[in-house]
Amino acid sequence: PCSMPEKTVWIARHGHRFDFAYPEWFLTAERRYDPALSDEGFVQVQQLATRLKQEPIDHLFCSPFLRAIQTAHPISQLLELPLKIERGLGEWLNPDWMTEYPQTSPLEELTPKYSIDQPYSSRLIPTYPESESAMMQRMASIAGQLVTEFSGNLLLVGHGATVGGITAGLMGENLIWQAPLACLTKIVYVKNRWKIELKADISHLESF
Repeated sequence: PCSMPEKTVWIARHGHRFDFAYPEWFLTAERRYDPALSDEGFVQVQQLATRLKQEPIDHLFCSPFLRAIQTAHPISQLLELPLKIERGLGEWLNPDWMTEYPQTSPLEELTPKYSIDQPYSSRLIPTYPESESAMMQRMASIAGQLVTEFSGNLLLVGHGATVGGITAGLMGENLIWQAPLACLTKIVYVKNRWKIELKADISHLESF
């Protein structure tokens, strides 16, 4: 088999959610499984963006959920990279968490506010309901697809499930059981194998 060139995959979890700060929001929300970031979350994602500002990143992929898009947005501005919305990186469609396939914002609503990569379309569409093993398989599948299809260094912005699932998919074992909000994981492909260099790291977050 031909060996892949060296590359870095960064994986970030979204910042603090609006419904974590205001749980009652869920009761009247139009898209109740798609909260925005909270004020605290917006501070966290600025700190995350600052941390990544000097990193050589070539492609920015993002879950379709608003909290992930708002997390990726300041990074996309600093790095001048459009957001590739990839549904394969989306939240675990766990029937214990949600009673239906979660609605997310349509692209035409997002496009005026965020720099969306218009020609890009999702390589993988998850199905609801989704078991934990199906979610882990999805993450492994989309990880393999994106690192093969896109050259250079990738940043994937998603959820706790994304961080754990993508890491397990690339490394071949579960290494991250808890992914804190706005954490950062760094996995490097060097000498024909994947190596983890940062594991759900939050050292870039200043407490406030």
